Amino acid sequence: MTDPLPEKLARIVQRFQQHSAVKKRYEQLLWYAKRLPPFPEAGKVPENKVPGCVSQVYVTAILEDGMVFFQGDSDAQIVKGLLGLLIEGLSGLSPETIIRLSPEFIQDTGLNVNLTPSRANGFYNIFQTLKNKASLYVIPEN
Repeated sequence: MTDPLPEKLARIVQRFQQHSAVKKRYEQLLWYAKRLPPFPEAGKVPENKVPGCVSQVYVTAILEDGMVFFQGDSDAQIVKGLLGLLIEGLSGLSPETIIRLSPEFIQDTGLNVNLTPSRANGFYNIFQTLKNKASLYVIPEN
């Protein structure tokens, strides 16, 4: 059994579940793209680039009060929407919570049915990159 989704991520999934029409789901995704704050050009460096994405995707993470906060950008609107959805859903969680998450929640949004294989792959690559960045902040137990 998987852990329940963190509250913010569960709300995002519910928003997508309210729309059965593909067009509405894409509009929701583009809304997440627009909500991303501007990403500093200085952050567009190789170590912040998400590997395996067809489009250019950059992600940074900082630890504040024991919680991870992400920033990101993409040159493709749909991918930027996926990134925005993930950043909104995962920012403010503990590194341990992020690492335990499974990407399966994308199926609950219904988006996986409509994404092209390269975008679906991009989603998983972005998700894995966020998990990898969060894992850098896990304090090892002695």
